[in-house]
Formats: sequence, C-alpha cells, structure tokens
Amino acid sequence: MTADLLAPLDLAFWNMDSAEHPMHLGALGVFASTSPTAGAHAADLLAARAAGVPGLRMRIRDVWQPLTWAQALPSAFGGAAREPDPDFDPLDHVHLHAPAGDFQAAAGRLMQRPLERGRPPWEAHVLPGEDGTSFAVLFKFHHALADGLRALTLAAAVLDPADLPGRRPRPEEPPRAPRPDVRRLLRDAVSDAGRALDIGASVALSTLTARPTPALTSRPTGTRRTAGVVLDLDDVHLVRKAVGGTVNDVVIAVVAGALRRWLDERGDGSEGVAPRALIPVSRRRPRAAHPQGNRLSGYLIRLPVGEPDPLARLAAVRTAMDRNKDAGPHRGAGAVALLADHVPALGHRLGGPFAGRAARLWFDILVTSVPLPGLGLRLGGNPLAEVFPYAPLARGQSLAVAVSTYRGRVHYGLVADAQAVPDLDRLAAAVTGELAALITACEP
Repeated sequence: MTADLLAPLDLAFWNMDSAEHPMHLGALGVFASTSPTAGAHAADLLAARAAGVPGLRMRIRDVWQPLTWAQALPSAFGGAAREPDPDFDPLDHVHLHAPAGDFQAAAGRLMQRPLERGRPPWEAHVLPGEDGTSFAVLFKFHHALADGLRALTLAAAVLDPADLPGRRPRPEEPPRAPRPDVRRLLRDAVSDAGRALDIGASVALSTLTARPTPALTSRPTGTRRTAGVVLDLDDVHLVRKAVGGTVNDVVIAVVAGALRRWLDERGDGSEGVAPRALIPVSRRRPRAAHPQGNRLSGYLIRLPVGEPDPLARLAAVRTAMDRNKDAGPHRGAGAVALLADHVPALGHRLGGPFAGRAARLWFDILVTSVPLPGLGLRLGGNPLAEVFPYAPLARGQSLAVAVSTYRGRVHYGLVADAQAVPDLDRLAAAVTGELAALITACEP
C-alpha cells in the first residue's frame, strides 16, 4: 500500500488538532458477557485482528511536494499524506484497563487524551466491568483518518465476522490517480466558485445574526465528560407516525426539548433561545476514489429551544430540515465544510488553528447521526448490547451530540467540556423526559 495525500477536509481536521483540543471521534460499545475474563480476551482479539486491517496501519505524515500531477493543484505545498507505518504494532493501540464501575466516566477521561500524531491515529480501550457480566470498548479515531462511516468500517473489521452484513471488508487498494480532463476542471471550477461565494455569504449572515447561548459556549479547557441515553425506536416511530416527518426530525427535536429542560432546570432560562445546530450530511458515494476521506457537508438550523410546546418544536425542526433538503447539501451556511476544497494545502496548515477557533462563530452545537448495521455485532462471541457514538467537540463549544440506531433502540452519545458542563447527566435525563413529553402530546 502506497501513500496518498489527504483530501482537503481531512487536512483541515488534521491541522485543527492540538494537544489541548484533540479532533478525534469515538464510540463506546458495551458488550454483555458471562465471564470476568471476557474483556482481556477481547483485548487480545482486537490486537490480533488490527494487524490484518490495512486502514489501521496508516499513519499521517507531513509532505511538502505533490505525489502525483493530478493532486498538485490543491496540495502542492504544506500537505499531508497517509502511508503505511513500517513500525506498526497493534499493542501500541489496544489497551486493557482495570475494571470500571462506570463506563461513561472512564470514556470521558479517555476521550480528553489526544492521539499520538506520529503513529496511526486511533486507539481501542477495553474496560472490563466490575460486575463481571459486561465489558466496554472505546474506539477513538482521528477525524483526519475517518469520518463516522469510515470509523464504523474500521471498527467492524476487528469485530467477529459471523454477524457482519456481507463479507469481511477486503484489503483496501490505493486510489488510482485519474487522468485530468482540463475542460471539466475549468467548468467545475467556475461552478464551485459560485457555490463557494453562496456558502460564504450564508455563513457571514448566520454569524451576524447569531445570538450566543452561554451554556453551549465556553473557554476551552481540554477536559471531557461523556453520557449516554438509550431510547426505544418504537417510541420514536410512534411520534413520527403521529405528526409526520422523519426519524431524524424527531431525534433533533428531542435534543431541542432536552436543552430547554436542562437550561430551565439549571436556572439559565430558555426563553428566546435558538442555538444554531450543525447537522452533518455525508456526501460519500459507493466505490469512491478516496473511500477513507471525509466527504461531508451539512445543514444549519435553529433549534427551537425557546418554544414551550413540544409538538411546535418538532414542527419547527421539520420545517427547517425540509428547507435545507430542498436547497441541497451544497448550499447554505451548513455547507461550509465544502470550502475546504478551495483552500490550498498551505492555507490549511497556517489557518487550521484559526479555523478551529472560528467554529463557535459558525454554529453552537453539533448534532450528528452515525448509521449502524441492523444485524447484531459481537466481539469474542459476546453480543454488543449498547453503542454510544461521540462526536469531536469544536473549540469554544461545550456540547456535541451524536446519535446511532441499533437493534430497535436509539443511542445518544453526549460529549461535553467537563468543566463547562459538570451536570451532563441532567441533560441526559432531559433527553428521556423530552421523548416522554412528545409521546404524551401525541396522545388523542
């Protein structure tokens, strides 16, 4: 496997990263077991299997010259490339910890630790349960190595193969450099320039009209706290069928209502609050030339936190999402990630830290969905019972929310700045309370 240059958005994430503010995503999987040694066995399996997954052997190295002519224009100077690590040792990445009584508390402490940039930027932490009936695995992937879908593929490659949909992933082949089509490049450049101007204007307007939500912004401390919530998917469908829209509309409306409850309970007040939520949208296409690269856009919506009626909150979310879908993922302030394609590699290197600090001017909270396979997953024969995704926390923001649906249940993973949000468990409880309120409001 040869080296390949990072896609522009991957390069942006790599240069936003710092020891004080790591840019990795994660997932905490809780497995049911019948043996107190199941966790240790799982750690051995993960290390053995990781050695055979090409994507987990890739480190990121700074480069100063293009690798191919086709990549020269966007990455002629100051780029970075993925390449196999000749010194890769799975034991450097798979860690077995002492038994934990609270998986979420342990995950929060581990999420605040940055990944080592000189090695393949991922880790797996195995946490045996104190009761001997369960263990958890926290996977961490740098956002420059993988987005949510890519991280899922890499994690699935080290789980038991029997219950995975289809066959085990094949070893990845390095992408082939396409032959340049000059006319198409010029046509696309004109179209992209117009789109970039539209996105930039929308971002500027969003920033000018922003009203900060103090509880969702903070001076970054680098500390992390996590929490998890599990809801019944049938309950979400009950609300969806009663009022229309999509499951994602209900999921986002639950976040809005939970924030309202949480702000009121802590005394901050929710009246007139409408934080800007970034809803990432995957642009990944099957058999893409760069399957490991981030291909993201997004929608930007105002969460109707100040609206007292739960059904009216859901209706407002549905309207905002429909408006974004009509415009498409290539327009509007939420699509700012697409601007990464228009920044030269040196610009990412020099401007990465600034871009990270500017995230709080663009949006107040991230709410993202990470799809999971419908079939049951296992590790060492132990079934995956719960899985909580964790999104990276933007600099200057206090909270990020990621959601996954797995085997009939909806799992919310909350990541917060530990010093800014010491009461994250209260927000988690508010998520459960908000879905209950929606169900009650839907009753005849």
